[in-house]
Amino acid sequence: MAAPVVLAATAKHTATLIFLHGLGDTGQGWAQAMNAIRSPFVKVICPTAKTMPVTLNAGFRMPSWFDLKSLDESGPEDEQGIKAATLEVQLLIENEIQAGIPANRIVIGGFSQGGALALYSALTFPQKLGGVVALSGWLPLRKSFPAAKKCPDELPIFQCHGDCDPVVPYIWGQMTSSVLKTLVKNHEFKTYRGLMHSSSEEEIRDIKMFVQQNLPSQ
Repeated sequence: MAAPVVLAATAKHTATLIFLHGLGDTGQGWAQAMNAIRSPFVKVICPTAKTMPVTLNAGFRMPSWFDLKSLDESGPEDEQGIKAATLEVQLLIENEIQAGIPANRIVIGGFSQGGALALYSALTFPQKLGGVVALSGWLPLRKSFPAAKKCPDELPIFQCHGDCDPVVPYIWGQMTSSVLKTLVKNHEFKTYRGLMHSSSEEEIRDIKMFVQQNLPSQ
């Protein structure tokens, strides 16, 4: 993992937001949007995935959290890569906890492949995080659940998906939502009409509300 973009809190640091970019992007790609929605006491960490060949893109090298072998719902998954990336994300969380920020004051989010990794990392983390935001994503290794789940049932998850997404099909979002509803008590799935594989002002406003609800000022 390359050095992350870190935006220090502008007031006393009491909460942290970690956001994971999508395939081929960098931490810089989301830093501005996350900066715009955070409260002054929230530190933002936007890491960049390491560059690797991606099977789905004919082996071209690009920043990727793990290899994407297919976009077929029953296609093979890079289990080793997903688990290795999860350990890196959970290490970022552990570092914040060791620096004095409680787990329930840490929100993790991501877009597309980053949203997938955020979901898997939070569900397999034994402490209750402040929340998870998954944009246009899916749940990797979903057949390993519920056995793989380590998080408490109260973990808040906010899942967003555009109903015109040509990359991660909307049905993937719906299927992921169905699985998540069986794993946690506090899950919301929101559909954005006409939205393709990107974000929108409405979605960013909703994320801001979710983050502020789950990371209130102390």
